[in-house]
Amino acid sequence: MDLYMHHEQRFIEVAIALPVYQTFTYSVPEEFVDFIETGMRVLVPFGRRRVTGYVLGTHLPPPQKDIKPILDIPDDTALFPPSMIPFFRWVADYYIHPIGEVIKCALPGGLNINDFVMLSVTDAGREAMKTVALEEAEREVLTQLKNGDRRLKDIRAGLAHRVSRTFFNSLQDRKWITITRELKGDRIGPKTEPFVAFGQSPPEPNSLTGQRKKIWERVIAAGEISTKALKSDVRTTNRTINALVDTGYLTITRKSVYRDPFGDTVTADTPLILNRDQHTATERLIDVIGAGFGAFLLAGVTGSGKTEVYMQLAAEFIRRKLPVIVLIPEIALISQMERRFRARFGEQVAILHSGLSYGERYDQWLRIQRGEVTIAIGARSAIFAPFSRVGLIVVDEEHDTSYKQEGSLRYNARDLAVVRAKLDQGIALLGSATPSIQSYYNTSRNKFVELTLDKRVEERPLPDITVVDMRKNRDVRGIGRFFTTELRQAMAETLVRKEQVLLFLNRRGFANFPVCRDCGQTVKCRHCDISLTLHQKANALRCHYCGFSRSALAACDACGSNRISHLGLGTEKIESAVGELFPEARVARMDRDTTTRKGAIVRLLKELRNGGIDVLVGTQMVAKGHDFPNITLVGIICADLSMSFPDFRASERTFQLLAQVSGRAGRGDVPGRVILQTYNPEHFSILAAQKQDFRSFYQQEIGFRSALKYPPFSRIIQLKIAGRDKRKTETLAGSIGRYCHRLRRSESHFQNTVEVMGPIEAALTRIAGKYRWQILIKGQHVKTLHRFTRKLLAENPTLFNQRGLSVAVDVDPYFMM
Repeated sequence: MDLYMHHEQRFIEVAIALPVYQTFTYSVPEEFVDFIETGMRVLVPFGRRRVTGYVLGTHLPPPQKDIKPILDIPDDTALFPPSMIPFFRWVADYYIHPIGEVIKCALPGGLNINDFVMLSVTDAGREAMKTVALEEAEREVLTQLKNGDRRLKDIRAGLAHRVSRTFFNSLQDRKWITITRELKGDRIGPKTEPFVAFGQSPPEPNSLTGQRKKIWERVIAAGEISTKALKSDVRTTNRTINALVDTGYLTITRKSVYRDPFGDTVTADTPLILNRDQHTATERLIDVIGAGFGAFLLAGVTGSGKTEVYMQLAAEFIRRKLPVIVLIPEIALISQMERRFRARFGEQVAILHSGLSYGERYDQWLRIQRGEVTIAIGARSAIFAPFSRVGLIVVDEEHDTSYKQEGSLRYNARDLAVVRAKLDQGIALLGSATPSIQSYYNTSRNKFVELTLDKRVEERPLPDITVVDMRKNRDVRGIGRFFTTELRQAMAETLVRKEQVLLFLNRRGFANFPVCRDCGQTVKCRHCDISLTLHQKANALRCHYCGFSRSALAACDACGSNRISHLGLGTEKIESAVGELFPEARVARMDRDTTTRKGAIVRLLKELRNGGIDVLVGTQMVAKGHDFPNITLVGIICADLSMSFPDFRASERTFQLLAQVSGRAGRGDVPGRVILQTYNPEHFSILAAQKQDFRSFYQQEIGFRSALKYPPFSRIIQLKIAGRDKRKTETLAGSIGRYCHRLRRSESHFQNTVEVMGPIEAALTRIAGKYRWQILIKGQHVKTLHRFTRKLLAENPTLFNQRGLSVAVDVDPYFMM
């Protein structure tokens, strides 16, 4: 226990798992004093509710104020170490987010306990429905409750008109309904299994025969064994085992066990011999272990062996008893990385990502918290792995936009890796073949140290990239328009050699532009301002933003015509076309449609690795870090799709995507080739990708950013305003915009350092039924922008808390659509 409490001062600081920015003081009753620890959950009263809080430490009580006591402690031990609290406070401060919700986001899902209001109809209420002339709202509520108890918020959502809480209180006063509060949550906890051991009354020699003898011998040999394993080994039943328990020969007790999130077993490996560049980079980092904080950018071409550098560094940190976190941008890549680390480090590895069940993630979290493992591998949320002190944090593919969380807490895990390493006096190592403009700019400012791997391992050549001008195919009809002669010939040659082909198109579905041939209207989503995409195998038109779906045979909403033309293309159409062009080829597709089921990605990648796939068609999922030696041809169907986005990072993303997907070719013994099809062959992003030359791209892009004062030469905070009522959303955006401009004029310092852009409708005006506006607050100094935004939120809180409308604050936004 790390909290020392005097009997006259038993007060703790608690962060509440609700959208409130401050922390609160609670008292600790006598019965809990010996059990309370920093990092534990507590159940606390908050207004009329009971909610989850997190203990941040002891606290002095406010003067002359009644302090409420905590109600319960759900945990036996702390869920996170005290050393992480400064990190949580930093995240809350920088991203202008309530600290309780920061901690809630960090912890495994399913842990928190909250209460909610339940409504029940009484006998008097049922009678009133028959005998009393009820108002419309009264009848609606009683009708909803007739078939069972309902939550207050669900009742409200089902009403035709809004009603106040006073309305429900009046129904209770008339004894037509009862209102109660119930607890819900804490859906996960330790998993237990029954274990068998020998009892206090051993059998006489030769008294057991058959199955019972086999069971006894297996238990004696193991000392203790789970009933599951025992039944598997001996092929017996619970009845036979229980018969031995009844005689006192065996005992059964339940024990906590970890849920196993890993797939196949792996074969142990040994460290590889590093080439000169790898050795230089590794030694440079080993030399600074223990010397305090350091941030390094490992810029290595695709296939240069960055992962081996990570593993040999991890071994050295572990030898010095310093834990390691390895961040991977996509869940699809975690399987590949964790297999390599488990082959090297065995049981020292834990994984953390949203693809795990609640129970699996909880168990992995506990293994880390208890010090049973030294390496945590995972997606962005693994940055919160509960190590007391981290020695090394690796951010693989640091440029990837997946590290930016889009949700209630809009953090960037890459940036948090640097912050956490600094707080722990550790090392942050960011690796990429196509570094982000921000990170590479930091090397020029001496914030990061650049390390380079300019050659592929074993002197393998980079792929030969041929740029094909698709403008010459404009008059070609059908799918041949997107399969140029060069690409078809290269595919045929590759398949004859029994090598694998990767086709990349960053657009899923069959066709993304359905148009009515009679009236010319685009078939759009009912909830978003975006055209639907045809998914031929499902015979459905789907929205890729909100999930709305309708039959592909449905008529035009505008004129009722059934004559719908499906223009454009997606990965599904490419997959179909490959089947027509090369009927003997085994074709598979890797996109969100084919990888939603648990284990689907692992099965697909395993089949590709084992040679069961000749042609893999995919979206950007295939561009990230995969290593398949038999892929010798990469075909980029259309390189221009991401270039036209209304976003200042469009060129950067285009270059990174093209260079990364090109890097999937030729990673084995056979040299690779890339056919890059584009309508803009002269664009500097295309030319730099063709040469695999990040530095030439950077020099041109950084000039544009400097001239326009875009990041990294400025910082941005984005206010995202959304609501289902178009007029109210626009009105709120206008009110906040006017307030922003008024606040900027109120201080000369703001006038000189802060620029307010907007309000303006978002490029995608409506998503999931919500109308969207945005305001950009731009400046060169992040502290000034934070002060401006905090003042904005604090001085007029009612403006930002209106029913049916939301205002989200996004610090360092990545998605401007």
